[in-house]
Amino acid sequence: MPRLRLWQKLAVVFCALLLLCSLALLGMQMRMAIRHEQEVVQRLSLGLAGHIAQRSELMDTAGMREPAVRALFGQLMAVNPSVEVYLLDDQGRVLGHDAPRGHLHRDRVDVAPLKALLAGAALPILGDDPRSTHARKVFSVAPLVVQGRAAGYVYVVLVGEQRQMLADDLAASSQWRTMLWSAAVVATLGVLAGLVAFYWVTRPLRELTRRIQSFDIDAPIALPSLPPLRAGERNELLILEHAHAQMARRLADQWQQLRQQDLQRRELVANISHDLRTPLASLHGYLETLAMKDALLSPEERRRYLGIALAQSSKVGGLARALFELARLEHGQVQLQWEVFALPELLQDVLQKFELTAQAKGQRLDAGFPPGLPLVRADVGLVERVLTNLIDNALRHAPSGGHVQVQLDADADSVRVQVSDDGPGVDPAVRGTLFHAPASLGRRGGNGGLGLLIVQRIVQLHGRTIRLQGSAPGATFVFQLPRAGA
Repeated sequence: MPRLRLWQKLAVVFCALLLLCSLALLGMQMRMAIRHEQEVVQRLSLGLAGHIAQRSELMDTAGMREPAVRALFGQLMAVNPSVEVYLLDDQGRVLGHDAPRGHLHRDRVDVAPLKALLAGAALPILGDDPRSTHARKVFSVAPLVVQGRAAGYVYVVLVGEQRQMLADDLAASSQWRTMLWSAAVVATLGVLAGLVAFYWVTRPLRELTRRIQSFDIDAPIALPSLPPLRAGERNELLILEHAHAQMARRLADQWQQLRQQDLQRRELVANISHDLRTPLASLHGYLETLAMKDALLSPEERRRYLGIALAQSSKVGGLARALFELARLEHGQVQLQWEVFALPELLQDVLQKFELTAQAKGQRLDAGFPPGLPLVRADVGLVERVLTNLIDNALRHAPSGGHVQVQLDADADSVRVQVSDDGPGVDPAVRGTLFHAPASLGRRGGNGGLGLLIVQRIVQLHGRTIRLQGSAPGATFVFQLPRAGA
């Protein structure tokens, strides 16, 4: 059996509910029609029992006159076969009747409904049917008074046994036909209305399903123009369409970022391989020369070759350490150790490490910061690494006799750090990708471009960004650190 679609399932459920509601409504209408008929019959025959009670031959001081009662009741029921007449005492016991033998199933009638009718309660009021063990029918009642004393009641069942049997026979077939025809009509109309309604209502959902099934992350995303979401929007389909559009855009953006990261990672590997190849080749060459010509080299040549080999070995080690540190930062293996400290004190310590280097090249290394600079909340070790990389980068690219300036300033919720030099500046070809992919042949980024990548990752861990400010000549790197308590 084929599985139904969503709109078909909704249509079937809707039609079933509509059919049940129609049957319930039909039952209620039939019940209301019966109640209406009972009220009409009871209201029209309300005085019938009173008219019979005026006949004096029913009872006398000696009691019920049974022959007269049977004769009178027989005449009345012959004239009007739909009624049944009974004579009751004041407790509701049946004293007289003209029912065939074996048809009387009760010898007592509840007098509470009789008193309610005599008191003028709302119609219809149902009373016990002596010819049934459980049936209750509309009736007429009147007190029977003998010589000024209440002797009982004249009790007239207005829907007698014969009329009930005839009505049941006629109603059985007509009611069932009415119910079946009504159910058939309602079911047909419900099916047609349900199919049309739910096919139309679920059309946006089918369109959304088609878009989801045909979604290709490598293909250009063509999303339909959707009406904007208003505050408190309750259209679930519109909300779902907006959510799918946002998800598709996010997936596409993330996929492009992954592809870009993969491209950058490949470029990183290629650049690192290039930067490692040169010092390793040089190191291997000088060591091979020392091994092959050791006896032919003078002490001065031997020391020079060893010095070059050690320098190249140190360069390879620095590249390996930087690469390892970048890998730890990229994969979230570095946990910040938050501390509150004074940034000027840390900056002075970092500058002391570069004093001899700057003096050797005749470079001027200055730091400036206003008094009362707020404390910062950051990882001291990582911030020291950022300052070290940036100052070392600036000194290496500043000319002899040049100037490197570190300036600290307070912002609204941060402390701004600015490292500037007066060198040739950054090659315009690599400015856009300076913090995205290492460029071993570019203007900046010692250690094969890893230095600036490490700086960027550390600053990002503190919830801030670093940027290259201004243009050549010179280069200025600016980043922020969060203020304590901000």
